[in-house]
Amino acid sequence: MINDGEKGAVLQRDKETFAIVPHLPLGLVTPAQLKKIAEVAEKYQAAALKITSAARIAIVGLKEDDLDKAWQDLNMNPGAAVGPCVRSVKACPGSSFCRMGQQDALGMGQELDRRYHGMTLPGKLKIGVSGCPNQCAESSLKDIGLFGRAKGWSILVGGNAASRPRIGEILCEGLNDEEALAVCEKIITLFNEQGKKAERIGRFIDRLGWENFKAAVLG
Repeated sequence: MINDGEKGAVLQRDKETFAIVPHLPLGLVTPAQLKKIAEVAEKYQAAALKITSAARIAIVGLKEDDLDKAWQDLNMNPGAAVGPCVRSVKACPGSSFCRMGQQDALGMGQELDRRYHGMTLPGKLKIGVSGCPNQCAESSLKDIGLFGRAKGWSILVGGNAASRPRIGEILCEGLNDEEALAVCEKIITLFNEQGKKAERIGRFIDRLGWENFKAAVLG
């Protein structure tokens, strides 16, 4: 039996079968990818296809012996679904498609995904990018959350929807794309260097103190 997370697989409740989660950055998917996922699910008799909270499609209930073949048929990278790492970047349609969008959430989300998806950290980290203050990507409930206004990006930190939920606090506002990316880089670098095992960003900030954290990132 492989360990949980090996081969991009997540052990299921029955302790015998696995789910695999192809990485579909920001939930953007092509018809060809959808067709391939459906074909693999049918070929290996998956128990279910589940759209996840990270806007990916989990193929659930695969046998261990079929995992390598399924990934070969898919020809897609695994999504980071378990372990202490950057798990996902969730983004709304932003100004690309939504009439409410004030910033390019898809463009920003794609760049953050390219830089950080799967990056190993002391604890898991989730990112949400919303094109307007309505926060359809649940930015306030992410370890790092961005939302757009006409004058630029606002960045929130410390949110999560885990067993001890909390709302993120606004760290800075009115940033252009380059400035927002630079702040995200500083947050992740600081957490990577000083975070403790299994710690989330919110508890990390509590331990450092808000003013110390803010000075370290923005100082």
